[in-house]
Amino acid sequence: GFLNSLMIAIGATMLGLTIGIVGAWCKLYGGPMARDLAGVYTTIVRAVPELVLILILYFAGTDLVNRLLAALGYPPTDINGVVAGIFVLGFVQGAYSTEVLRGAILSIPQGQIEAARAFGMSPMLLMRRITLPAMLPFAIPGLANLWLIATKDTALLAIVGVNELTQVTRTAAGATKAYFTFFMAAGAIYLTLTLFSNAIIGRIERWARRGMPAAAGGAQ
Repeated sequence: GFLNSLMIAIGATMLGLTIGIVGAWCKLYGGPMARDLAGVYTTIVRAVPELVLILILYFAGTDLVNRLLAALGYPPTDINGVVAGIFVLGFVQGAYSTEVLRGAILSIPQGQIEAARAFGMSPMLLMRRITLPAMLPFAIPGLANLWLIATKDTALLAIVGVNELTQVTRTAAGATKAYFTFFMAAGAIYLTLTLFSNAIIGRIERWARRGMPAAAGGAQ
């Protein structure tokens, strides 16, 4: 159960980050239609409770895939729970990643962007050499929070029967009636993952901020 939760959290974070990059680009540099679509997407996802979105996307998405397979002449299939969980949580994470990355890009000193354009950099080269490296220190705290949220949101997938940590814990506790023991163990696992993640995130943040001036509090 823990391994499934970890795979879902990693996959959802990567999918959400990919969607977030596209969404942030659409909001900042896309045309009117791209900006409107990105705005509708982020507004709806952030307005509707995550549990409701999970129920809608899980069941509606499964039905849509099977309808598409039937239209192509293929028999219906059972979608793997881990794959479905990655898609559902990744879709939700993408809306929040979009806003985190958009804010991080807006935090880049505009002089750097203008200088790169003056040197004739193409949009792709500008993003690879200037935008992405410069926005990383501003984006890491928000993205780190989204990763921690993703690790906990995997527990919501228990409501649709995905075989992750909370679902396995509930099954084991129900079979043995040792609810306190199993749920305390699950809580300890989640806490251990969070502490380990915080240590790794701290090292990444220090690496991303190398060469940057220290905060006033740290200087004191």
